[in-house]
Amino acid sequence: MRHRNVKILATLGPSSSTKSVIKELASAGVNVFRLNMSHGAHKDIAEIHGHIRNVERELDRPIAILGDLQGPKLRCGTFANGSELLSKGDVFVFDLDDTPGDIDRVGLPHPEIFKALEVGSTLLVNDGLIRLQVEECTDSLAKCRVVVGGKISNRKGVNVPSVLLPLSALSEKDRLDLEFLAELGVDWMALSFVQKPEDVLEARELINGRAKIVSKIEKPAAIDAFDAILEASDGIMVARGDLGVELPVQKLPAIQKQLVRSCREAGKPVIVATQMLESMISSPVPTRAEVSDVATAMYEGADAIMLSAESAAGEHPIEAVATMVNVAHEVETDTNYRAMLEAGQGKGMGVYRNPLTIAAREIADSGDIRAICCFTQSGSTALSAARERPIVPVLALTPDTNTARHLCLAWGLHCKTIQPVDRFKGAVSAAIQATLTLELAKTTDTIAVTAGLPVHKSGSTNVLRLAKMDGSDVDQSDAA
Repeated sequence: MRHRNVKILATLGPSSSTKSVIKELASAGVNVFRLNMSHGAHKDIAEIHGHIRNVERELDRPIAILGDLQGPKLRCGTFANGSELLSKGDVFVFDLDDTPGDIDRVGLPHPEIFKALEVGSTLLVNDGLIRLQVEECTDSLAKCRVVVGGKISNRKGVNVPSVLLPLSALSEKDRLDLEFLAELGVDWMALSFVQKPEDVLEARELINGRAKIVSKIEKPAAIDAFDAILEASDGIMVARGDLGVELPVQKLPAIQKQLVRSCREAGKPVIVATQMLESMISSPVPTRAEVSDVATAMYEGADAIMLSAESAAGEHPIEAVATMVNVAHEVETDTNYRAMLEAGQGKGMGVYRNPLTIAAREIADSGDIRAICCFTQSGSTALSAARERPIVPVLALTPDTNTARHLCLAWGLHCKTIQPVDRFKGAVSAAIQATLTLELAKTTDTIAVTAGLPVHKSGSTNVLRLAKMDGSDVDQSDAA
């Protein structure tokens, strides 16, 4: 792990719900485990959560847990025949009638959709395989023309890409799941189908400081309101699945780059997700295109990359993680890697950049130090250091276990919990010991240490010091 900056998320499911497999995944390189609330009862989720925490203790390193809320799912009703085949040019009606559907109509039990539709709006069914255009609409029905036909069957998902729907990002199920996850003790909460910053603020009020928030960007409306959503969030997930349904797929690469760059400028973790190694659900090796896709996210400087069905339901979850680790090693040792990171760095306009972490990064670039050690209470100093994407490892040291877990999502951070220290001299000694333990530097090296005086106070980082790893200068004054 000390040779890799990008973090790996793995979704847990039928293929990976036992403690033994979870430990294998963590040992192979997983930093964050995702609990998908679209599947599994609360008791099963709680059991998996317990397995992760047990593995964390056994491996003696922080492991983060992300609970992913399902979000409002829009689905059509049922059909008398189970399914129907729609052909291009057909007229098809969605309405509020719960009578089983036929070749001419089907129920859509979401009145909020009809209130938001306009003539010309697009409806997508079954992950976008069927496309219809609204020709007439009222508050209770939409008469549509089939643009792209296909088989429509019971309770298929419906997307409305061109309309800002008057829906909360939290369904009643989500609210119950949110409270369950917060009480269980997850570190991050992912919000699905965020459309506006108010969706994030609503969730934040309910979470009440018990977890950090990742906003999943999977609606065109979220792209339009992205700056405000980013400001309201603690992190972002580029959820390319639904986003690729609601937008032309050729737009995704540019959007991904745009979102990753904006998150990097803001100093907030960004995850690239969906279909990264999709073929490894059944194959022990990925396609060349998938490897290139994973590498692209790394070259862009994404904090984390995510496995979905590959680790949750696939036949080769350990191999999928190993593939990501191997790709990361190749990318991060590529001579072009640093130049590409710099190209996507941005200036961080409007974002507070800690001058000490900037200075530490500049010293690292000069080749005078082997690691940067950040003492942090809330995690903000460590995130600031990660934002600079230094060439040397960054060690985040904190007495707060929750902070250490939160930071597992951020690029390049090696997180370790330590006992509280009262003086800067103690902080330097602790930094040296932790750096040696993790083999991030040798006794002949020098490291940079950032902390605050007093060292236990959040938001007080005001000291940068270069320290020799042999401890020969530890007895010097606490003054920087």
